[in-house]
Amino acid sequence: MSERIAALAAQLGVSTPQLLAIAAVALPLAAVLLNVAAQVLLPRDPSLPPLVFSYVPVLGSAVTYGMDPYKFFADCRAQHGDLFTFRLLGRNVTVALGAKGSNLIFNGRLNEVSAEEAYTSLTTPVFGKDVVYDVPNAVLMEQKKFVKVGLSTENFRVYVGQITDEVTGFMKGDEGFSAFWRDGKSEAPVDIFKAMCEITILTASRTLQGREVRESLDKSYADLYHDLDGGFTPINFVIPNLPLPANFRRDRAQKLMSDFYRGIIEKRRKEGGDSADHDMIAALMDQSYKNGRKLSDIEIAHIMIALLMAGQHTSSATGSWAMLRLASRPEFIEELYQEQQSVYGDGAGGLRPLDYDTQKSSVPVLDAVVRETLRLHPPIHSIMRKVKSDIVVPAALAAPGADSKKSDSAAYVIPKGHFVMAAPGVSQVDPKIWRDSETFDPNRWLGKGEIEPEEQGETVDYGWGAISSGANSPYLPFGAGR
Repeated sequence: MSERIAALAAQLGVSTPQLLAIAAVALPLAAVLLNVAAQVLLPRDPSLPPLVFSYVPVLGSAVTYGMDPYKFFADCRAQHGDLFTFRLLGRNVTVALGAKGSNLIFNGRLNEVSAEEAYTSLTTPVFGKDVVYDVPNAVLMEQKKFVKVGLSTENFRVYVGQITDEVTGFMKGDEGFSAFWRDGKSEAPVDIFKAMCEITILTASRTLQGREVRESLDKSYADLYHDLDGGFTPINFVIPNLPLPANFRRDRAQKLMSDFYRGIIEKRRKEGGDSADHDMIAALMDQSYKNGRKLSDIEIAHIMIALLMAGQHTSSATGSWAMLRLASRPEFIEELYQEQQSVYGDGAGGLRPLDYDTQKSSVPVLDAVVRETLRLHPPIHSIMRKVKSDIVVPAALAAPGADSKKSDSAAYVIPKGHFVMAAPGVSQVDPKIWRDSETFDPNRWLGKGEIEPEEQGETVDYGWGAISSGANSPYLPFGAGR
């Protein structure tokens, strides 16, 4: 090969290094030019959704999407309407925005779309085999029901005191909070995101994860979590299991974490269950599939890993944004304090212990702050499915006038092999739906005439009150559907 390159260089009258330098510039440039020409000159099937223009083949719009997803969605929506396709690392991704778009994807038929095929390459190496997206959808639905059993009112009542203890202990020991805790006046800078990450893992391990996990929290456990988390990288979404150092660390951490949970389960089975265990492990150990088969130890271990990884990011991010948003609106901090004094005051200037049974209607300001934080900062900005068979989409899903050549009765077709993407967060800041949509204003949830998503059909309670789970709602901070 080197001899052929040298011969070609001689024929062109340049040195081999010069030829290689020219090729390094010319080949990528040629690829870009061909990619641009194909998009501009070649006719496009009119039944396909509009294509977002991109310069670099394979990479597509990955950079602009990755830097600021919501700006990317807004720019594409302005040009193409609510339905468009962009190229992401060699994949065709069709985005459907708005409530109709969310409904199209979240309520897609099982023979049309698959979450498993979209995510398994990314999640299975982290969570482990035989759970979540490594199983058929029907099995995943059963596993979700098993988890729901562990999220019982009885358990939540126990968790309130445990969470209070963990947060109190953290604040007394943390450098940023301890001075204020001692005298109620001193101030110190606090890294809110770091603090919320630590609080989340402390409270989750004490409650859902179980006493053995909480007792085992140390640097080695944190390192395992960090290495597992390192497996969630874009390259693994496209080309899984590359021989990369991060993937080696991920695989090692996954095995060690799986063995850790299996050890807890085996010990509990050997010693007998403890009625005082109100954690998820205890709940899962009692569950059986419809065919009568009980959950295996390895399935329980891997579900526990999935819960750990899935819940950590969403909770810590939401908590961080709530604190930061409140810092920008100190009047709501005062309202929250007065509300807590009113509901939990002990009559002597202090607060009685928190409890699970206090109705959310008794703390409307707190409820509104949580809802407004999730409206502006939903923990998941993009939710994907793999298209298993062609999906016919009414042209009305696109913005009016986005394509004047198509009649209202015409239809787009999203081809098999594409990926579809929902972005419910776009509707949550849509100025056509929300007054001052970009402004943090909890008052919009306090009976001021703003939309009430919990009245939009089916609801689900994530711990602070019912919100809509219907895919047509403009407020879906956690997505919907299967």
